Amino acid sequence: MKTVRLILGDQLNSQHSWFNKIDEDVTYVLMEIRQETDYVKHHIQKVVGFFLAMRAFKKTLEDAGHQVTYFYINDKDNSQKLTDNLDKVIKEKEAACFEYQLPDEYRLDAMLEKYCKQLSIDFQAYDTEHFYTERHAVANFYAGKKQIVMEYFYRDIRKKHGVLMEDGEPLGGKWNYDKSNQKKWNGKPKVPSQKTFTHDAKAILKEIKEAGIETFGQISDEQFTYPITREEALKQLHYFCERLLPHFGDYQDAMHTSYHALFHSMISFAMNIKLISPKEVIDKVSKHYQQNTSSIDISQVEGFVRQIIGWREFMRGIYWKEMPDYEQLNVLKNKHQLPDFYWTADTKMACLKDAIGNSLKHAYAHHIQRLMITGNFALLIQANPDEVDAWYLGVYIDALQWVQLPNTRGMSQWADGGIVATKPYISSGSYIQKMSNYCSSCAYDVKEKTGEKACPFNSLYWNFLAEKREHFEGNNRMAMMLSLLDKMDKTQLKELQKRAQHIIANPDDY
Repeated sequence: MKTVRLILGDQLNSQHSWFNKIDEDVTYVLMEIRQETDYVKHHIQKVVGFFLAMRAFKKTLEDAGHQVTYFYINDKDNSQKLTDNLDKVIKEKEAACFEYQLPDEYRLDAMLEKYCKQLSIDFQAYDTEHFYTERHAVANFYAGKKQIVMEYFYRDIRKKHGVLMEDGEPLGGKWNYDKSNQKKWNGKPKVPSQKTFTHDAKAILKEIKEAGIETFGQISDEQFTYPITREEALKQLHYFCERLLPHFGDYQDAMHTSYHALFHSMISFAMNIKLISPKEVIDKVSKHYQQNTSSIDISQVEGFVRQIIGWREFMRGIYWKEMPDYEQLNVLKNKHQLPDFYWTADTKMACLKDAIGNSLKHAYAHHIQRLMITGNFALLIQANPDEVDAWYLGVYIDALQWVQLPNTRGMSQWADGGIVATKPYISSGSYIQKMSNYCSSCAYDVKEKTGEKACPFNSLYWNFLAEKREHFEGNNRMAMMLSLLDKMDKTQLKELQKRAQHIIANPDDY
């Protein structure tokens, strides 16, 4: 029976059971289409990265002996629509069956489900065989519970899969070393260079331009530096374990103008397009730790593991639990536009200039830069979460909606009213000073609250609490801040709010 199998751009998993045997009656289909490049404006490196990785995967399949139909972005017979291209291949191959792996994005899942219902041939959907948990694991785990807290889900995964466990107990005696993961980097220890790869992007950049695809951001010397094959992803993981892991946990929340990634692995793009699985990553990191316990502390490793089998799996579960309504949530009724400097980095605020500048340059920022710099500012100016979502989904190379949306609309912008985070992740300039060197080179004074030289985060922070306090009444984690707000001199609060309102109305002046 002739079969057509669809492979999406984030399903480049050569270890999938589909590829265990060669079958000449099976045709695999991959496609570069405007439907996917245009649903949000993407960073140029993101489009280049997906196209390069997809083309490399095509070669991998063909070298193994599989039959592949590939739609290049400028092919004359490319309709630029997923379902129209599928119709064409199914007809040409005279296929009797259509098969696909379950998409991780709701819109594509709904599209393919609808498409299959109108097919006159057999169809079947398969798991991607990538994640530790299935789609509805979070919904099932928290069924009947009043509050969703990631920590318990994280512990359950570790128990089930024996990750950093010994005799049923967590290695080191603690489940979570978050308090050890909040050190500021002040020049020591030395930060190794990041592992990069060299891929000539000239030809693809030309094709993207000819196709008329609108992008933003930069690509240095027309070279793409992230891994695009499984072999490269494994090399990057090995490099992380050898060079970066020993200090990852300590400085995973730190920020510095000299290093945009510090000790981070930079493997999220490879994982999110499924070149490498989270289990492979965790197994490698765990094994490396066990072989080097004398030189690597458990806190370095647990901090990394928590990011992947804690937050990554948890966010995916939240996504499938709450969609499709989740992407419409705006509990705080925020409505302001994102400043233009989110696309230019043209701002006098050193923290935002650096975090956004590096995002535009590398299509990457680590989780604290996203959460406590760009996300914090967007929330404090009460930006429309639709605009914030679109920016985050477009600017980061690892951003796919299943992981971006709950991180942005939930954890960062608190637009979901606390489904993901028990309190909003907001701060004045003091947190930024604590975790970075940004304030030392800023045009504004982090110690000042009002006046032309005062750090904008300071007045924005207190203004936000004053304007949105009704949403946080009764929230134990916000009680101290609200108490301080209530005790504040009314004249001072009025001055803070006046300055905040000017910043909100004129953010590109700052």
